[in-house]
Amino acid sequence: MTSSGTFGVHFVLRSNRQQDGKSAVYARITVNGSRCELALKEYLSPADWNVGKGMAAPKNKSLKQFNSYLEEVRGKLARHYRELQMKGERLTAAAVKDAYGGIIKEKKVDRSLLWVVSQHNTMMEQVLKKGSMKNYLTTERYLKLFLSKQLKTADILLKDLAYEFITNFEFFIRTQPMKESDPCTNNGTMKHLERLKKIVNWAVKNEWIDKNPFTAFQLKFKRKERDFLTELELAAIETQDLENAILQKVRDLFVFSCYTGLAYVDLMALQPANIISSVDGMKWIKTSRTKSDIGVNVPLLTPALTVLEKYSHCSEPSQHEMLFPRVTNQEMNRSLKVIGEICGIRKNLSFHLARHTFATTVTLMNGVPIETISKMLGHTKLSTTMIYARVTNLKIGMDMGLLQNKLGDAGRNNLKDLKE
Repeated sequence: MTSSGTFGVHFVLRSNRQQDGKSAVYARITVNGSRCELALKEYLSPADWNVGKGMAAPKNKSLKQFNSYLEEVRGKLARHYRELQMKGERLTAAAVKDAYGGIIKEKKVDRSLLWVVSQHNTMMEQVLKKGSMKNYLTTERYLKLFLSKQLKTADILLKDLAYEFITNFEFFIRTQPMKESDPCTNNGTMKHLERLKKIVNWAVKNEWIDKNPFTAFQLKFKRKERDFLTELELAAIETQDLENAILQKVRDLFVFSCYTGLAYVDLMALQPANIISSVDGMKWIKTSRTKSDIGVNVPLLTPALTVLEKYSHCSEPSQHEMLFPRVTNQEMNRSLKVIGEICGIRKNLSFHLARHTFATTVTLMNGVPIETISKMLGHTKLSTTMIYARVTNLKIGMDMGLLQNKLGDAGRNNLKDLKE
């Protein structure tokens, strides 16, 4: 039987499928060049089969009834073919066979972009730290704003996500600040796109989208020059008389971080159990970074020990008690701005500057290998440490001075050997 396209059903016996000397009857379905066979679970003697006509030889009433059954099967297959055709489904022999057998294949659900973003963020709430989760939610808000203002829609299907959407979203972030007069920086824009890319990659792995629109898109971060305190600036903060108790407290915590490299959240989480002593009597900090759960071991230098002893006001502190008084990150950074003005430091002081100072001024400038610094900062990649610990001109000068002295000594020794 045919309609628009080619459709046919021919019945055959399979001699390799036998039962009690009879061969299995199959319906061979052909649709637009594709072919498959359907087992009817009926058996017939080859002597009762007309190979040319593809039907039973009507020798008796039973065989005639069998032919009527075959025509009934043919009619049902033809009906399923027409139904698939009317629904606009892809027409194949296998699809007709499945329809006859009552197999309904689950249609691919077209998921929307914001649904995927919401699903991702809901799952990640149990995995990501609070700060990272906050950033993903901000990216989600930016997407909703872009869809509403730029595309005049509440959402789009994930399959409609294209390279053009990404470039337009990038321009929107750069030109439409969340807060008035506070435009997103280049790296801030790239961070939003990086988070969206991770979500889209997750959707690709789940087979919710066939083509990844980020394949041709390149994230372009600008390398930021990380600021740090020089030796003189650090000394100025350490020795400055501060009458305000809060400023004194903030200064102490900041100095402790300058000599240990601890981030704000890790410093606030320190407990007595995190301070251990080595066999040589030196005290160490043994903890894990809150951000990455990477283990960190840092020996306590004298300035850090001085701060620690100042706040060891309890002779027998509880193992669950924090080592330092609680100061919010906002209060810390506000107070550091004031301290900077008092000390005549024009740099934009923030608590994270202490981590940079530890990596550069305290360790690298004093000859500590970059690999050791990386371990103390809790980095898994050396390239990450290079962002903090820059090889400054002063360090280059010091290293070249040592080389010059070494070459000078070698030259003098060689000259002396020649004279002798």
